[in-house]
Amino acid sequence: MFSKSKITEPGPKATETPAPTTTDLAKTGTTTPDYKSAAPKAKPPASVLSSDLLVTGNLKTTGDIQIEGQVEGDIRAHLLTVGEGATVKGEVVADDVVVNGRVVGRVRGLKVRLTSTARVEGDIIHKTIAIESGAHFEGSVQRQDDPLSGNGKKMPILPAPDAEKA
Repeated sequence: MFSKSKITEPGPKATETPAPTTTDLAKTGTTTPDYKSAAPKAKPPASVLSSDLLVTGNLKTTGDIQIEGQVEGDIRAHLLTVGEGATVKGEVVADDVVVNGRVVGRVRGLKVRLTSTARVEGDIIHKTIAIESGAHFEGSVQRQDDPLSGNGKKMPILPAPDAEKA
């Protein structure tokens, strides 16, 4: 007729699962507890900087960024998409770079794609590149196996060893 309230009973909370004891493990014949694997976390959506936004400063993320406004500073991301009306003034470093708008500065990426509406003024260091017909590009293009390492800077020219003896 009467029962104890579950609120006052000591024990695991409803959201917690009790850890298996040694006797439980011995009964099942396993040496490690059986935990249900959680579903892999969904990839978060890209961070979007809207067309009315002006950012002055550097941006750094391990995720994706979509620029629709203006950025004055360096950007580092996994996937960077520069929208048609967007302008980036600074160095861009990403695994994948898609330029639909304007970039003034160096672009470094494993995969770089300039669409027909792209305007890039600066050097591009890449592993693979695609430039669509109609894209405007002023600068140099250099292929590297690891363009993200930052070793894209040109080495200084050293004098020949014989010149130092004289």
